[in-house]
Amino acid sequence: MKKLLLLIALSTEVLYAQTSVYQDVPYVQDYSVKHYLKDTTTVLSKVVADRNGAIQILSSKGLLQPSGGQFQYPGTLEPVRAYRPMADKKLASLGIHQNQFVYLDDQTVLSNAWAGKLLARHGLPKARIFCPGTDRFAYLVSDGSTLKLLQDSTVVWTGKLTNDKVKDILFDEAKNQFWILGDQSLSLLSLSDNRLRMALRQPGLTCFALVKNELYLGTRDGYLVFDPVQNKTVGSIQKRLPVTNLTTIAYVHGNIWFGSNLGAFMLRPDGKFNYYYGERWVPGNRIIHISEGEGKTVLILTNKGLGEIQFREMTLNDKALMYEKQVRQRHIRYGFNCDVSTLKNGDLSTFEMGQRDSDNLWTAMYLVSQLYRYKVTGDPEALQNWLESFEAMERLFTITSMPGYFARGFERKGYFKFKPEKWDGGLTNGWTHAKEGNWDWRGTTSSDQTVGQFFALTQIAGLTEGETRKRAIDLIDKLMTNIINNNWYLIDFDGKPTLWAKWHPDYVNGFPTMVGDRKINSSNIIAFLQAAYHFTKKPVYKEKAYELMEKHGYLENLMRPMGEIGKTPPNATEWAKMLSKEWNHSDDEMYFLAYWCLYPYAFDKELQAKFGATIREHWEFERPEKNSLWNLCYAMTGAKTFDLDETVWHLQEFPLDMIEWSVMNSHRKDLDFVPENFREQTTTLVLPPDERPELKHNRNLFKLDRPGHNGMSELSAGDSFLLPYWMGRYLGVISAPVK
Repeated sequence: MKKLLLLIALSTEVLYAQTSVYQDVPYVQDYSVKHYLKDTTTVLSKVVADRNGAIQILSSKGLLQPSGGQFQYPGTLEPVRAYRPMADKKLASLGIHQNQFVYLDDQTVLSNAWAGKLLARHGLPKARIFCPGTDRFAYLVSDGSTLKLLQDSTVVWTGKLTNDKVKDILFDEAKNQFWILGDQSLSLLSLSDNRLRMALRQPGLTCFALVKNELYLGTRDGYLVFDPVQNKTVGSIQKRLPVTNLTTIAYVHGNIWFGSNLGAFMLRPDGKFNYYYGERWVPGNRIIHISEGEGKTVLILTNKGLGEIQFREMTLNDKALMYEKQVRQRHIRYGFNCDVSTLKNGDLSTFEMGQRDSDNLWTAMYLVSQLYRYKVTGDPEALQNWLESFEAMERLFTITSMPGYFARGFERKGYFKFKPEKWDGGLTNGWTHAKEGNWDWRGTTSSDQTVGQFFALTQIAGLTEGETRKRAIDLIDKLMTNIINNNWYLIDFDGKPTLWAKWHPDYVNGFPTMVGDRKINSSNIIAFLQAAYHFTKKPVYKEKAYELMEKHGYLENLMRPMGEIGKTPPNATEWAKMLSKEWNHSDDEMYFLAYWCLYPYAFDKELQAKFGATIREHWEFERPEKNSLWNLCYAMTGAKTFDLDETVWHLQEFPLDMIEWSVMNSHRKDLDFVPENFREQTTTLVLPPDERPELKHNRNLFKLDRPGHNGMSELSAGDSFLLPYWMGRYLGVISAPVK
């Protein structure tokens, strides 16, 4: 899947040598289709699918079937009306035999398959458990106490467990015998001699599954593996699971699945688990039953409905185009790439778009993704996408009527109330009226918004020609001039510096050296000045950069090792203490995006080598996150080792469903936790993106839980996935799709 040595020359005239390339062959992507119960008083008990792909669910109110569901647009569970006589049956259980539906009621085992010929009377009015044998007319039936073996509609054997209650029955076709699970025992009934005997006494059994030649026995505290040949359990009880109190076990499409009261999980070949918790995957977390669906689908029945975990082969390119559709349909506002946070219980028909704090930054990231996409593929849609976003970001400058000062966002007049803003020193929440007419714009422009502008503008200036290049360079020049003329501050419409856009030496060097703002503000402003000089060739930008580096220690600041960033001493100011309570993950995003200005446009090779070293040191700190964007921004420096496998893992494991559902992981027994620390790392290994709550690059990817606020927002993949994917394609370390 890899080939050696690819050389690519970027327009920044930096030659990158990569030692390997990921060949974008199809991999298996999982996602969920959900079906919810309308009546929450209904009790669900089993789900099965037949040879035609039809799905039936046994409930306290009869047979149900999924209706209308598709990815991100849930369906419902509706009554099965196909066979009218079935509505009168007092169904106690549902099963599948020879890929046909089979039913148990208070009198018979019956089916509508095989011309309806199966109608075997069992004589157990309270029967609730049954299991087919090899022959389509052989069944073992139980009411929890008595066991009856039916053959050709005749009861040929009757028996009971010794001092135990029947919980479930499985048929072992290879050995022609039934396995019977009790609360405290495992027994077998051989059809060769109709002899019932106990195989294992084990208190607290809850569920079981036949996996090839072994039985997996679930308990309230893990599972056991029983070897029928040796007639004993193999090894000790397995407790290193996401949840140890097991409600069901199933062997589905060659994988072992477990259900619990806190979600479902699948055992992987490497001994670890894929964990399916919350409404990203299933309607409810109390798992009742798991079974095989059509194709590679896994049916997970919960207390609130059915989750169909579907597995589809796709390439990373296929995935990117799926996300692109989501972005264009729901996340483009006036050309900006934005998240939506007004959903009602994940219902996408309720989404609304409004100005958010960081739309400019998310748009810059999406814009560059589409610029890379266009450079790689020549797709006219990508061209139109990035041009639309560029027009939006350009208008942020013109709408303020303040030369070189760009707005945080804008909206038609009257849709945002002007109110006190807690985080910006008493200023209104940044909204003011535009001079051009029926528009308002928002100030309080921040340093991370400035990083976004420079990231997008320098990529446009470096990768395009003609008018767009000229417009981008003009904005770079005006923005940098504004910052210098205002003494290293961005001045808002009220004549005061904004809260965060401050690069003046008094502010930057006023922090103790362990405060991250001292390093990042120095790193960012030098990056901005270098890019401005590279594209305009105005000597002032180079002169000011060296003045900051040599006279005010900005080179020393930006070269300071990440290992020295930490909490302030007790005598520090309250502001410094607030900025140093924990590692700032937004700073990471600002660093790595601005590295695209810091490294390629270094004034000389000596500086570039220094900048490369500090970027590598930062990347080493971030490696545990396995973040594709950090890895690829580091790869931009020409690094030959940048964790390509982890980069691909991050992209493949990204969830197709970008709705922010409630997620919980801190209860898991299969994780290794670490002591509380400044970097907020919670576990030795970061969880896959589709199992964790945070997907944005500027958030703590080691965060384990997000309780509440379930399904209220959908993130855009425009910045979180599409930027690193197309960056990888642009850098040449991810190939075009290979079919």
